[in-house]
Amino acid sequence: MESSIADGISRQAMEGRLEMETAFTNQGFEVNDATDSSSAWSPEERDEVNSVPSHHGAHEPICKCGDLDVIFNYKASSQKLVVTILEARDIPDKDRSGVNTWQVHTVLMPSKKQRGKTSVQRGPIPMFKDKITFSKLEPEELSSHAIRFRLYAVHKMIGEKMMGEQLFYLSNVSQDGEAKVTLVLEPRSNLSSADSQLSLSAISHSDSASSTQSLSHGGVPELLVGLSYNATTGRLSVEMIKGSHFRNLAINRPPDTYGKLCLLNSVGQEMSRCKTSIRRGQPNPVYKETFIFQVALFQLSDVTLMISIYNRRSMKRKEMIGWISMGQNNSGEEEQSHWQEMKELKGTQVCRWHTLLES
Repeated sequence: MESSIADGISRQAMEGRLEMETAFTNQGFEVNDATDSSSAWSPEERDEVNSVPSHHGAHEPICKCGDLDVIFNYKASSQKLVVTILEARDIPDKDRSGVNTWQVHTVLMPSKKQRGKTSVQRGPIPMFKDKITFSKLEPEELSSHAIRFRLYAVHKMIGEKMMGEQLFYLSNVSQDGEAKVTLVLEPRSNLSSADSQLSLSAISHSDSASSTQSLSHGGVPELLVGLSYNATTGRLSVEMIKGSHFRNLAINRPPDTYGKLCLLNSVGQEMSRCKTSIRRGQPNPVYKETFIFQVALFQLSDVTLMISIYNRRSMKRKEMIGWISMGQNNSGEEEQSHWQEMKELKGTQVCRWHTLLES
C-alpha cells in the first residue's frame, strides 16, 4: 500500500518576506503584498531589540488607533507560545474606517514564516477570543523574536484596510507563565513617517513584477499556505496566499504561474482537484484564493493534500516550479508540523511558509 501511495504522489509531481503588507491603493485598501524570505533583522531592528525597555511606554504615538487585549502563554517544555487575542477597544468608528468589520493579523518576526489571523468580528468593540500558536521557540532564543499585530478593517467587496499595528517583543514574555497585555495600536498614518517603529525605509523592498533582482535572487521558491479544519462541518479550508522567488528557468523574465491542489485518499487515488487563476509575470505572486474540501473527521488522518506550482509557458506547455504535500504523506517536517497544528487548533487558520521541492 505504501508503494501505491508513493506512486500516486510521484505521478502528481511528474505532471508537469519587512515584507510589509502595506501596498495600498490611493484609498488605502490592500491589493497586493510584498514578500520577503529574509530571516535576519535589519541593523535598525537589531538595535531596537537590544535596547527595548521592559516597559513599552517609551514609544508614545501621537495618537492611537485603539487598544488590543492579548494574553501570552509560553511553555518552555513544548517550545510553544499561545497568543490569545481577546478584544479591540477604542478603534476607529465607521466614518473613519468605512466599515464596522474587523480582523487581526499576526506574524512572528523576524523570519515572518509563522503567521495567523483571527476570525472576522463586527461592532465597535470586536470580541475575537481566538488562539494563535507559534511553535519551535526555544527559551534561549525567545528574546530575539517579536510578534507584529495588525488591525484590519475588512470590506467584502473592496478588500482589507490596515488601520494600525504594534510590535511586541518576546523578551517581555515570562517563561512558563501567562501574561495579559494591552497593546496600543499605532495608526497607519504614523507608520509612514521616518519614525516608524518598524523602520520601513530600512527593511521594505520592491515587489515589482518586472524586477530582475527577484529573478536573479538566490532564494529558493517558497509558498505561504493557510490551513484550517472544522470537524463539525468536515470542511478543510486551504488558502493559497502568496509565493516567493518563483523563476522562469527557460528565459530571463518573470513566470506566469498558477497553483494546483489535489486531495488524495489513503492509496494515492485522487479525490478532488482545483487550481488558482494565473498570475502573470510575477516572481512573487499574490494569490489569496481559498479552496474548500469536504473531509470527514475519521478520514482526516488518511488523506494527503498535494500543492503544485506551475509555470505556464504557452497554451499547451507548462513546467512545474515545485510542490509540497501534507497529511498522511508529508514532504517534510515543516509540512507535518503545519498539518498537525491545523488539527490541534480546531478551526483556527494556521499560516506557514513552505519550501517547494523540485519535480
